[in-house]
Amino acid sequence: MHALPHGTTSTPTAVAVPPSLALPVIEESFPRQLHPYWPRLQEKTRRWLLEKRLMPADKITEYADGLCYTDLMAGYYTSAADDVLQAIADYSAWFFVWDDRHDRDIVHGRTADWRRLRSRLHSALDSPQHHLNHQDPLVAGFADSMLRLYSFLPPTWNMRFARHFHSVIEAYDREFHNRTEAYVPGVEEYLALRRLTFAHRIWTDLLEPSVGLELPDAVRKDPAYRRPALLSQEFAAWYNDLCSLPKELAGAEVHNLGISLVTHEGMTLEDAVGEVRRRVEECITEFVEAERTAVRFADGLADGTTRGKELSVAVRACICNMRNWFSSVYWFHHESGRYMVDRWADRSTPPYVNNEAAGEK
Repeated sequence: MHALPHGTTSTPTAVAVPPSLALPVIEESFPRQLHPYWPRLQEKTRRWLLEKRLMPADKITEYADGLCYTDLMAGYYTSAADDVLQAIADYSAWFFVWDDRHDRDIVHGRTADWRRLRSRLHSALDSPQHHLNHQDPLVAGFADSMLRLYSFLPPTWNMRFARHFHSVIEAYDREFHNRTEAYVPGVEEYLALRRLTFAHRIWTDLLEPSVGLELPDAVRKDPAYRRPALLSQEFAAWYNDLCSLPKELAGAEVHNLGISLVTHEGMTLEDAVGEVRRRVEECITEFVEAERTAVRFADGLADGTTRGKELSVAVRACICNMRNWFSSVYWFHHESGRYMVDRWADRSTPPYVNNEAAGEK
């Protein structure tokens, strides 16, 4: 079952969630939201992937809808204008394709190729208009995404987003070297790096164009706002680790909280899975309390001025979207073909990757 195309609130019942991954509190207390634009979003992102040559036509036809990339974003940024959601969804789809290229470069030892791509992405992030026709579709697609995302809010937001994504690129470089050297980072080192490779700040930054307002530093940096934002992202990253552990063990990867716990804390795999699950559940509990504090903070911004009212409404919408992230991430992991390794011919090689373009035979 994929994201529901009708209505904006529903709890899926047709997806069989394995008991080890089931979170009843999400299913019961975090009703699923879905942007009404979703059917068009899916169609247009599929077309964008084809136009930008980010996936071969046959793989788009066979796999794109089943990967549910648009479902994930349509379930998160539910307050976004259609054009904003489209830009975010296309960027998100690009991000997954980039992640796959990064993985294939590691698997095939293409260090020079990765270095070139890393440099080009840094350049495209700062001057996307100069990279729209780049020979590498991944660079050109990224440039297109950046120009669109940069069009919604003032240059100050664009500069912040770029600064945060430069850090993500460098984190991917650290992961590249960790994996090529078979280096498993310690738990705290891994958690710090994971916040960057999962792009915590990026998805939080994108809350602002989704509500149509750049938030001032005094609001964004207030603990009442930062805490629920962080918890929503930590939940997503750690639940991803929980769900992707079989895929990553099959691929001999080293970047997973469970793998770090086994390697550095002496845990059995079963105990490590239990610890990751405990952290995931703790995120949910702590978010509910942080959400209450954030709502009070948002209400306090309404000081009788037009600006205060505007900020209050925007922050409340951001908080609602933070809550959406829990259910969207949860169901994505059980609907997306990205994690259904038992259905793959080779558990270490995703069938939707562009093998020929990646140099595989």
